[in-house]
Amino acid sequence: MVNLYDLSLQDLEALVTSLGDKRFRAKQIHRWLYDAGVTSIEEMTDLPKGLRERLMEQATLGTMTVATEQVSQDGTVKRLYKLHDGKLIESVLMPYRTQRRTACISSQAGCAMGCVFCATGQMGFDRQLTATEIFEQAQRYSVMLKERGERLSNVVLMGMGEPFHNYDAVLEAIRRMMSDLGIGARHITVSTVGLAPKIRRFADEGLQVTLAISLHAADDAERSALMPVNRRWDLQELIDACRYYVEKTGRRISFEWALIAGKNDSEEEARRLGKLLKGLSCHVNLIPLNPTAGYEGEPTAMPDAERFVEVLGRYGVPATVRVRRGIDIDAGCGQLKSKNARRARTQG
Repeated sequence: MVNLYDLSLQDLEALVTSLGDKRFRAKQIHRWLYDAGVTSIEEMTDLPKGLRERLMEQATLGTMTVATEQVSQDGTVKRLYKLHDGKLIESVLMPYRTQRRTACISSQAGCAMGCVFCATGQMGFDRQLTATEIFEQAQRYSVMLKERGERLSNVVLMGMGEPFHNYDAVLEAIRRMMSDLGIGARHITVSTVGLAPKIRRFADEGLQVTLAISLHAADDAERSALMPVNRRWDLQELIDACRYYVEKTGRRISFEWALIAGKNDSEEEARRLGKLLKGLSCHVNLIPLNPTAGYEGEPTAMPDAERFVEVLGRYGVPATVRVRRGIDIDAGCGQLKSKNARRARTQG
C-alpha cells in the first residue's frame, strides 16, 4: 500500500495517471490532504467514485496508529504512536491561552545520545524515522486542530531522538511542514544536544528555523557526566559552533537547561553559565527537571529557579523559567513509552 503522505505533488500525478485518471486530480488530492486535512480517502468528495475506490485499494493516509493517548488537565495531548514495524514513538500537542498551538515531535525511535536524566536516553536507540514519519506527527495534530477550527502554529523537534543524528530526514520533514502545512520557518525549532559539525551545516542551509541547544551544565566535566556527547564536542567547540550559527543566520539561539535540585541550580553554576554565554545572542529556557524512573534527580524549587534567572541577568543573558506542561500525563520526552514498557514487563 502507498502512503499518500509519502508522495510529492509530482508523485501524486504519476499515481493518478497510473490509475487511469487525469493529472489535475493530483492537486485535488493534495488540497484534501493538507488544506482540508481529511482523514480518509472517502472524504475526497470531488474525486470520481471510481478513482476513490481505486485509491482505497492501493493507498493509505499514514502508517502510524495511536497506541495510547492521554489528555492533561491543562489541555496538553500526549500520544504514543505504533509504527508499521511495531516501534513506538511519542508526540505532544501543547495548547496555550493565546492562539499558539505547538506540536512537539520525535525524530528517532529511541535515542543514542545517552543523556542520563532523559527517559528516552535511558531506553537506547531503535531506529531512524523517515521524513514522512517525522512529518506525519505534525500532520496528525494539524488535522485534529482543523476539525476544531484551529491551526497548528508551531512545531518543535524536541521529542524522542537527536534531530541532527537523523539530519537529512529532519531537514526534508521541516521543508514539508513549511510547504504543506504552511508553518513558517521561525515557528519551527530544532533541539540538539550539541553535534557541533551539524550545527555549522544547519547554519549554512539558509533557513530561519530556531535552534535550541540542550546544555544543562557549564563545566566540561559536569556536562560530560550528564551528556556523553560532550566528550566528543566539548563546550568550547559547541559554543564556537553556536557563534557561527548566530553570525551566519542572524538568529538568536535558545539554550535548554534542566534545573536539577542541588546539581546544576546553584548561584555558582549560574555565574559559570553567565560567563560562558556572555555576549552571545541567546536566551536560556530553564526547565525544572521532569523526574524519570532511571534518574534520582529532583526538580529545582521555584525560588531557586528565580534566583538563577537573576544571576544570569547580571551577565546580560536573558532567561525564563518554563512552565512544565502535561506533568500529570507523562508528557516529558520518553516518559509515556517508558511507562508503557514497564507495564508490559509487569504483565508479562
